Amino acid sequence: MKFEAVTIKDIAKALGLSTSTVSRALRDSYEISEETKQLVLNYAKEINYRPNPIALSLKEKRSRSIGIIVSEIANSFFSQAINGIESVAHLHGYNVIITQSKESYEREIANIQYLSSRSVDGCIISVSAETKDYTHITELYERNLPIVCFDRVIEALNTFKVTVNSFEGAYNATTHLIKNGFKKIAMLSGSSVLSISKDRLSGYRQALIDNGIEFNENYVAYCQHGGLIYEEVEAALNYLLNLKPKTDAIFAGADKLTTNCMRYCKAHHIDIPKQLALIGFSNLDFTDLLCPPLSVVRQPAFEMGRISAELLIKMIESKRPITDFESKILPAEIYARASTEPINTKKKNEK
Repeated sequence: MKFEAVTIKDIAKALGLSTSTVSRALRDSYEISEETKQLVLNYAKEINYRPNPIALSLKEKRSRSIGIIVSEIANSFFSQAINGIESVAHLHGYNVIITQSKESYEREIANIQYLSSRSVDGCIISVSAETKDYTHITELYERNLPIVCFDRVIEALNTFKVTVNSFEGAYNATTHLIKNGFKKIAMLSGSSVLSISKDRLSGYRQALIDNGIEFNENYVAYCQHGGLIYEEVEAALNYLLNLKPKTDAIFAGADKLTTNCMRYCKAHHIDIPKQLALIGFSNLDFTDLLCPPLSVVRQPAFEMGRISAELLIKMIESKRPITDFESKILPAEIYARASTEPINTKKKNEK
């Protein structure tokens, strides 16, 4: 049996009133007596009546809902960012509708079409690893749907953007490995088309050059789905770990890449850090509890989500179109742990 919500008509029928009288009573209209208002309100509370949000959105031309598109909700970075978005949305009386692309371009198109058909007031988007054509997003934006990009941004879209300083995070992670004595540092990267992948590759390359190590593109392997498909990570690591001269450290450029790299090493009995050092982007809360504790570049995900939601609501509630946009770039923080233990320290421990 199909669920049917209680309507104004149901209240009117039960109380022997007209629907217009019930509607005015619920809106606290001066045209309705206090006695009738109280009668309607008490009965509405008794039967758990809730206004129809679709009807309200048609009337007010606002749904008080925000759409979110991320690659994967289970990803620790995105789950923390969603928490940040929801904290602000709730404070301002907005609901959120969360969708995930699973790194699929087609699914991302379906998601944004669904959200726009539900008349969301705006969207916060982190594009999929497969997305190269942004027409499905730019067309809605040009039709005045407020959109904020975060993490994986669309550079050509003139809107608010919220990112972490990927260049600096990658630069500092690679420099950390070099200072600890590693020379043949490979990079495990996400999709080559993503803004964050480009920035992290640039940071990795610059750190090598600044420390007198020649950048060799052969020591960079791409996983087009950012670690979502383990077999993709496995193939990339099979390639990187068979290079000559031998790779002695890996910098992983995304959350899933980092954890799947560790999974690969355990499956192939590769001792971290004795045989291979590892550092990468990860927002998992238990990286310090792994064996060995994992060195990571941690992003302020909650803060990124919070700022994104504040900027989107600013766009939605502005009485005039906003034309002056800015990019918010937040710092990443490195946590150095045992997975990148210095080479000389390892030798001392072996004696």
